Amino acid sequence: QVQLVESGGGLVQPGGSLRLSCAASGFTFSRYTMSWYRQAPGKERELVAVISSIGGSTNYADSVKGRFTISRDNAKNTVYLQMKSLKPEDTAVYYCKAVLGVASSVYWGQGTQVTVSS
Repeated sequence: QVQLVESGGGLVQPGGSLRLSCAASGFTFSRYTMSWYRQAPGKERELVAVISSIGGSTNYADSVKGRFTISRDNAKNTVYLQMKSLKPEDTAVYYCKAVLGVASSVYWGQGTQVTVSS
């Protein structure tokens, strides 16, 4: 059974930090490109960051460059999103996504809420 379980969300003040985790099971994690998306109320889901299967390549949305870092631990089947200098506009539900090749297999997590507010 394939599972992607996000954790680490919560309420944080502007300027604060959070680290999200996404634990994977039921598939060969090391073969999959992993990414984080987010969806704010009333907005479309958007790509935040992506990391290649062996972690050698990363890419970020312009809105989070320099503040967020994506990483993965293939031994633990987990992908992380370290978020710093958080802003109210970062408030959203954050989802992790696993993709094999050119979308021959795609899995989504259930999401974790991040709220940035004073």
